[in-house]
Parts: sequence; C-alpha cells; structure tokens
Amino acid sequence: MVVLSSTSTNKISLTILHQVPEGHVGVYWRGGALLKTITDPGVRNIPCGTKGGVMINFNRIEVVNRLNKDAVYDTLLNYGVHYDKTWIYDKIHHEINQFCSSHALQQVYIDMFDQIDERMKDALQGDCTRYAPGVEIISVRVTKPTIPESIRHNYEQMEEERTKIIMEQKLMEKESARSQQQIDNEMNLAREKSMADAYYYRLVKEAEANTLKLTPQYLELRFIEAIANNTKMYFGDKIPNMVFDQKLLGNFLESVAKMPRKEAF
Repeated sequence: MVVLSSTSTNKISLTILHQVPEGHVGVYWRGGALLKTITDPGVRNIPCGTKGGVMINFNRIEVVNRLNKDAVYDTLLNYGVHYDKTWIYDKIHHEINQFCSSHALQQVYIDMFDQIDERMKDALQGDCTRYAPGVEIISVRVTKPTIPESIRHNYEQMEEERTKIIMEQKLMEKESARSQQQIDNEMNLAREKSMADAYYYRLVKEAEANTLKLTPQYLELRFIEAIANNTKMYFGDKIPNMVFDQKLLGNFLESVAKMPRKEAF
C-alpha cells in the first residue's frame, strides 16, 4: 500500500505526481481523513504544460515492461533492482512534458491524443535500448488528460456546434439529393410526355391523311383494281350471285370498252 496525504480543501484533487508500484494500490488522506479513492499501479497525476501555456494533467499512465533473463545481471549491476524507476517511471514524466511543450492543447487533447501511447512507447524503448538493452517496453497506456473547466466547457460547446454543423450539412445533402431526384423525375416525365405527344400526333396525321385519301373516286379505283386482279369470276345459276353497284359496274365496263383490242390473224 502506498500512502499519500493531500492538503487540498476543495473537491478531490490529487495533483501531486506520484507512483504506485506493481502489486500495490494507492490510498489517500486529506486533513487526516481517509478518502475513498483507491488507485491502481502506474504513474499518477503528471502535470503537463502545452505549447500555448495551458496546464493539463494526465491522471494515469501505465507502462508494461519486461526484463530479459539474459540481461538481468548487467541491468541490476548498473541500475539496481529499481531499474524501472530510472528508465521508465521517472523518464515518462520527462517524455510526456516534452510532447506537451511542443504541441498545442488542441493537438494534445484531441488531434494527436490517439498517437501518444505509441510515441511514449517508442521514446522509452529508444533510451532503454541504448542504456539498458535488457528492458523491453511492451505497451504504454495514457488516460485522457484533464483540462481547466472553462476550457473544457468551450470544447464541449465547440463539439456541440461541430455536431450541429455536420447534421445541417447532412440534411442539406439529403435535401439536395431529393431536389435532384425530383428534377430527374420531371425530366423523365417530360421526355415520356413528349414521346407520347409525338406518337399521338403521328397517329392523328395518319388518320387525317387516310380521311383525305378515302374519296369516292379513290374507293372506286381500288374496287376496279381489285376486280381487274381477279382471274376468275364465278356466277350462280340464278340472277347474279355477285351484285355490283350499277355505277361502279358501268364505269368498269366503260373502261374495259376503251381498252385497245388485239386483232386476230
């Protein structure tokens, strides 16, 4: 068990950098009163100043490491049994502050936060490989930093506005797509109507042409042509079974009479 006293008179605020070793938990007293807060192993409450001067606090950084068997003797000979304090827990504070001091709050808190774990792992492993080659950094996990309340409120408002803008943009895109679909439908309808009108117009004109063409003279001509094309005509025993319009028959006979006759030799 690791014991840490706190003199803060406000709400629970454990802002003193401290470390809880593996196999232990951290408990806290404030003004002699035991707090209910219990923490797990790891580096705790690392203060960090961003490039813009804003102070933030990483509540917890966990580092999982392993000492290779072949390097145990040299590592303990050079750095003692607390080698991890020298090359991991003390150094993580330096590395996280180096990162914060070269980046703005927006980058640390939002834009590049998902990269911090890997960056810290690479930084720790680089020095361990150089000075304590038996130490292997397996993983690093950094919790989301706490930021001043006023800034956090501003970020929440910004996130709310950003979400609102995204929703409005999606709504506009849907409205635009619906308008485009309506335009396409109207164009298709106009095209189909135009084709139907053209087809109807053609039928009307054909009907008008047929009406103008079906004169008595034209019908008489067609009748004569039909009769003339017949090579055989059959008559019944009684008065004719084939009945002709007298006018048409007379005109037909008159036209036959006018045809030139062949002389017999």
